[in-house]
Amino acid sequence: MRTPRMLTSFAYGALAVLALAGTVAVADEAATIRASLAKVLPEYTPTSVQPTQIDGLYQVEIGPQVMFVTEDGRYLIDGAIVDLESRENITETARGKARLRAIDGIGQENMVVFKAPDERHSITVFTDIDCGYCRKLHEQMAGYEEAGISVRYLFYPRSGVGSPSYDKAVAVWCADDRQAAMTRAKSGAEVNSKACRNPVQQHMELGELMGIRGTPAIVLDNGEMVPGYVEPKRLAALLEQGVN
Repeated sequence: MRTPRMLTSFAYGALAVLALAGTVAVADEAATIRASLAKVLPEYTPTSVQPTQIDGLYQVEIGPQVMFVTEDGRYLIDGAIVDLESRENITETARGKARLRAIDGIGQENMVVFKAPDERHSITVFTDIDCGYCRKLHEQMAGYEEAGISVRYLFYPRSGVGSPSYDKAVAVWCADDRQAAMTRAKSGAEVNSKACRNPVQQHMELGELMGIRGTPAIVLDNGEMVPGYVEPKRLAALLEQGVN
């Protein structure tokens, strides 16, 4: 006859077996999905394959990109999935988190940062030194700082590696005072060219993965991407909406 203690031990053991089986199943399905994606996207390696709250559907991340794949690895969904009860856009929420993880992977030490004295929010801006609206945004730096918004710059010279815009980005990075050099370059002044190890191509590769086509491209601190120039007061309002 089983005592209550014996039943409790039995129950815990059964739960442990079920949990292990579930873990193995998830691992097997993730491996199936990775193998399927490798056939059609051999140049990309998923950074994460995780089950979603929807039975049989997995969330796949490739850096900042997010897609959804069925557990058998046959069907891929690249679009909005909306929870009709909560009205949450599950896809966009996932993309925002993936963008932030990818940006964190770059590291703030590999950005040109203009930190607000009383920081309330931090935005990441993909910038091209020769882009007119990028220069307009930089001209408003005092307004962003006054609104408590720190600006972290990533370089995205749209004309590509080896172009004059690319060379200016490298010169800014290699300058003794990067913030001052960025301001000079965006005002049209020449920055003395120096060669050094720099993250410009890494910034550009991340921008490509994020699907950036124009600059400035602003990533808010909740991961939402906002294309184009946004003046300080409006940007502060957008950021506050993201908090609430």
